[in-house]
Amino acid sequence: MSDPHPARASLEKEDRRTFLQKVAEFIHPGPDSRDELIETLADAEDNEIIDAESRVMLEGVLRMADLTAGDVMVAAPRMDVVSIDSPYDEILHLVIDTAHSRFPVYEGERENIIGILLAKDLLKLQRAPELNIRALLRPAVFVPESKGLNDLLREFRGNRNHLAVVIDEFGRIAGLITIEDVLEEIVGEIEDEFDIAEEEGDIFGLADRTYRVSGDTS
Repeated sequence: MSDPHPARASLEKEDRRTFLQKVAEFIHPGPDSRDELIETLADAEDNEIIDAESRVMLEGVLRMADLTAGDVMVAAPRMDVVSIDSPYDEILHLVIDTAHSRFPVYEGERENIIGILLAKDLLKLQRAPELNIRALLRPAVFVPESKGLNDLLREFRGNRNHLAVVIDEFGRIAGLITIEDVLEEIVGEIEDEFDIAEEEGDIFGLADRTYRVSGDTS
């Protein structure tokens, strides 16, 4: 016997989709599937199926699919960078003042990034004065502004990099992005090297002109 209300039957069939089925639909999205799934997450929270923190995280994952490196990067004028010709004391003070753990290093013009300096590597100069800043540099990773955050996160994890220099369509430095910037799009604000107050940093200047470094500085 045919259903006298085919439209209602179709609606009921759609309503029986499971949460995982909707996630699968998002992977190959149809019209408005992301917005529909976000509404479903809100309903799940209202019904105490998931908590608020889980909802925010899942929504972040969904919204991140449309974001690029250019959307969340630290713009070039706000970058803290180091000149390869900067004296050791000047670099050390920059590390202390900013509490960052990684710095792009340039030679000549700021656009000419030649590597990444890790703050912890400066300690090697105290033990081996024959070294110089150039010898401490790690290779810089460059990504286009259009790089999707999903792809970038996979690359950060696969290559064990925490920072990338972002370039625009003309090959100029547009900014930088860290793995923390990407993760914040999923879990919300993270108190990291770009956010912590100076007095809460990992490297502390002492009265005797020596420095105390937190053991978990990375």
